[in-house]
Amino acid sequence: MLKVTDLKVSYGMIEAIKGISFEVKDGEIVTLIGANGAGKTTTMHTISGLIHPSSGSILLDDKDLTKVTPHKIVGMGLAQVPEGRRVFAQQTVEENLILGAYTRKDKLEIAADLENVYGLFPRLKERRTQAAGTLSGGEQQMLAMGRALMAKPSILLLDEPSMGLSPLLVSEIFHIIEEINEKGTTVLLVEQNAKRALSIAHRAYVLETGLITLSGTGEELSRDERVQKAYLGG
Repeated sequence: MLKVTDLKVSYGMIEAIKGISFEVKDGEIVTLIGANGAGKTTTMHTISGLIHPSSGSILLDDKDLTKVTPHKIVGMGLAQVPEGRRVFAQQTVEENLILGAYTRKDKLEIAADLENVYGLFPRLKERRTQAAGTLSGGEQQMLAMGRALMAKPSILLLDEPSMGLSPLLVSEIFHIIEEINEKGTTVLLVEQNAKRALSIAHRAYVLETGLITLSGTGEELSRDERVQKAYLGG
């Protein structure tokens, strides 16, 4: 579904991504793990069209995304949940969700998908008339995920969904990610909590200073001594 080949991204003279290649197959959860500054968020922003690569290709269902604008990429079936949630604080929960469907015209299906999101996140339904800025961190994360799902993506990019959440909420968010995947949405996950990310990932890549240094199934990498030592506290 998503194929990244020899991707390079620079900020001025600094090469942040140094020629990485990876793929995400239809129906998978794939995770990128790595330390702060490894280039994980830069990779996600480049796939989403927010940053232009200096070279390389990004194919979504064999269509090259490297020169496509971000809103058109959303219309092609790729939505990102950004690090830090970034909800529209003054808008209500429901207004945030409806904004997620801005590329769509199918009003009946949008209404049905809104109910599906409320089914996935019952707390959002309870708070649908509440200003998004008054929600807890966990609720804002749910709202950001629900808003992205309203775009009806075939692949969902999640950037640090567990950041700043309590252990109980982290478990809930990861359970919901699995549920979203089971319902047919492919997931590319960037996550500091490597243990949890590897536990739900079909496949995983380790990103270190702009290079992919390891890859394998989630289970293989969770057993790898190098990964245990660097990311799992082993």
